[in-house]
Amino acid sequence: MSSGWQVGIDIGGTFTDVVAFQSTKGAVIQAKVRSRPEDPIASLLAALHAVGIDWEQVDDLMHGTTMVTNAIIESKLAQAALVATDGFADTLAIGRQNRRYLYRLDLPPKSEPQIPEALRIGVTERMDFRGHVLEALTEDVIEDTARKVAASGVKAVAVSLLHAYANSVHEERLGARLRQVVPYVALSHRVSPEAREFERTSTTALSAGVMPLTAGYLDRLEVRRPAESALHLFHSAGGMAEPDALRDLPLGLAFSGPAAGVSAAGWVANALGLDNVISFDMGGTTTDVCLIVGGKAEIRSDRSLGGRPLRMPTVAVESIGAGGGSIARLDTGALRVGPESAGADPGPACYGLGGALPTVSDADLVLGYLDARRPVGDIVLNRDAAVTALKPLAKAAGVELPALALGITRVATASMARALRRVTVERGIDGRDCVLLAFGGAGPMHAVELARSFGIGQVIVPCFSSVFSALGCVTAEMSYTQQRTVRMASDDWDQTRLDGIRIELMAQLAPLLESAGHTAPAVTEVAAVRYSGQSYAVEVTAPALANPDPLGEQFRARHQTLYGFAKDEPWELVFLRLTLSAPRRVHPNSFAAKPSGVVAPTRRTDCWFENEAPVMTPRFARDALGEGSRLEGPAIVEDDWSTVVLPPGATLSVDGSSHLHIDVGEAA
Repeated sequence: MSSGWQVGIDIGGTFTDVVAFQSTKGAVIQAKVRSRPEDPIASLLAALHAVGIDWEQVDDLMHGTTMVTNAIIESKLAQAALVATDGFADTLAIGRQNRRYLYRLDLPPKSEPQIPEALRIGVTERMDFRGHVLEALTEDVIEDTARKVAASGVKAVAVSLLHAYANSVHEERLGARLRQVVPYVALSHRVSPEAREFERTSTTALSAGVMPLTAGYLDRLEVRRPAESALHLFHSAGGMAEPDALRDLPLGLAFSGPAAGVSAAGWVANALGLDNVISFDMGGTTTDVCLIVGGKAEIRSDRSLGGRPLRMPTVAVESIGAGGGSIARLDTGALRVGPESAGADPGPACYGLGGALPTVSDADLVLGYLDARRPVGDIVLNRDAAVTALKPLAKAAGVELPALALGITRVATASMARALRRVTVERGIDGRDCVLLAFGGAGPMHAVELARSFGIGQVIVPCFSSVFSALGCVTAEMSYTQQRTVRMASDDWDQTRLDGIRIELMAQLAPLLESAGHTAPAVTEVAAVRYSGQSYAVEVTAPALANPDPLGEQFRARHQTLYGFAKDEPWELVFLRLTLSAPRRVHPNSFAAKPSGVVAPTRRTDCWFENEAPVMTPRFARDALGEGSRLEGPAIVEDDWSTVVLPPGATLSVDGSSHLHIDVGEAA
C-alpha cells in the first residue's frame, strides 16, 4: 500500500539535505546531516534516518549529488582512451588559442589534456559536415582499433569522430565492437551531438572518465533500492531523470546540486507569479546565481568545469569564489576576499576545527550576525577563535576589528554584485527589476545588503531555505533535454529536414518519459540563431519553426535586446534544443504557514551595521513567525541551519506559504 512519501535528498560535499513530503497527509519534514564522501549511500540512508522514514516507506526518492562535479574538479577521473578520426586525435591537446590566465605568462596556458598521447588512437574514416561519407570505415579498421584499446588496459573509451553529430553510423559501429573489449564506451553523437570539434571531444572524454564512478554508484543504488520505491536523479538541465538514462550519459549529473536549488527557485517563482527572479545560493565555498524568467531557468550549452569545456545543456548558473569560508587578505594594500577558501576541513576559524585564517564567516560572527550561543548543526561557533583570526589583518590594515569585519562583508558583496551583472545586464535584463531569491547557509545573511548594492528592491527567503536543493529535488519536473546541430541558412531553408530533426529528437526523448509513466509531456523548444559568419549564436525561446520569416523576426528582436542593434542580413539556424517534461509532483500550496500571533524575540544582542557603534538587535526564531507576521529592521531571524539578517531600514513579512518577503528599504 502506498505511504505517499516523496523524498528529496541532495548529497553535498559537507552536508546532505533532505526534505520529505507526504501527499496523503500534507506532512513535511526537513533535516540536514553530515555527508560521508567515501560512502554516498550511507549519506542517503542517514538522511532518511534523520527524518524518521525507512526507504521501504518512500514512494518516490529524488536525489541530487555533487559526485561528478567533485570528481572532475579534483581530477579523480578513470583513465580513458580516445578514438578519433585520423589527424584529429590530438584535438584535446591542441584545444583553442585562448589562455586560462591571459596576463600570467608564468602559468600554464591551459590544462593538460585529460587523455595522454599514448592513449589517443586515430582511425581511418571521414564524414563531411553534412554527414556524407567521404571515406568508409572498414571492418579491418574496427578490429585493429579494438585490439589497440584492449591492449591499452583502460576500462573506458571516448569515441569522437569528425562530424559524427551529422551522421553517427561510424561511431555506432565502433561503439558496438568496443563494448566487447571495455565496459564503458562514450560516443560523441550521444554525449554532445553538435559541431565544435574540441568541445565535443572534451565533453566525450569527460563522460568516459566519470562513467566507471557513476555506473558503479547507480548499480549499488539499484541493489539497495526497495522494489516498491521509485528512484530518480537530478540532472544538470534542471529536472529529474531515470537512473538508466544517466548510466551512459553521466555528465547529466555534472551540475546536479546547483541545478536542484535553481529548480526550487523556479518553483517558488511560479507559485508567487514572479516574472524575473535571480536565485542567490551562498554556501561555504562558492556563491551560485542564476536568472529565472517566467519560472524557467536559463539553459546554456557552453560551460566549463575544472578548467575543461563542457558542451551540453545545463542550467546557466554563474559561480564565484565567495562563500562563508572565503579567505580575506591584503593584496598590495587592498582588501581581497576569495576565491581561496578554508573549505569544510578545517573550515573557518570560528568552527573551532583548526582553521586559523580570517574568513567571511568569522566576520559575520564578530559583527553579531551569527550567534555563538546557537550551534550550527553539531558545530559550536567560537567567537574568540574568530577574533584571533581577524586581529592580525585588522592591525595590518590599520583599522578596528568591526571596521575590518564590515569591510570583508562589503568586498564579498561587491564580488557577488558583479556575478549578478553577468546573469542580467549581459543577457538583456535590467537586474533592478528582478527579485532576489536567497537560500543556502549564508545567502539570507547577505541578501539584503547585496540587493541594496545592486538596486534590487525585494528579497525573498523561501521556505526550507537552508535545505533548498533538497526541496528542488522533491518539487522538480521529470524532464529530458537534448540538442542537435542543424546548420540551416535562411536563404537555403529545408523544412522537410528540419521537421525530420524535430521528429527524431521527440522519438529519442519520449520513451524516457513513457518508461516513467508519463505519456503526455510538455514540449519546449529553443533555437540558436546567428548571422552568417558569426561565431556564437543567440538563443530564441519558443521559436517559430514552420517558416524562416517569423523565426528571423524573433532572432532580430532578441539580438536587438541583447546587443542594441539588429540587421536585415542572412542568418542561419545553428542548433535546436528540445526538452520534454512531466508535471510537477508537489502543489505550490503544500507548505502552508501557521496563523500569525504575537512574536517575541528570543534574545537581544549587539550587531554592527555601520562603523560608528553596534545596535542592540532582537533575534527571532523563524519557526515562531506565522502568516502575516511583520518585523522592522534591525532584526535577526534564525533557524537551525541559517540566519536572515534584516538591517536597519528593511522590513520583513511572512506569506501563507512560509516565505519571507523583505522590502530592503534604504540603509539608515
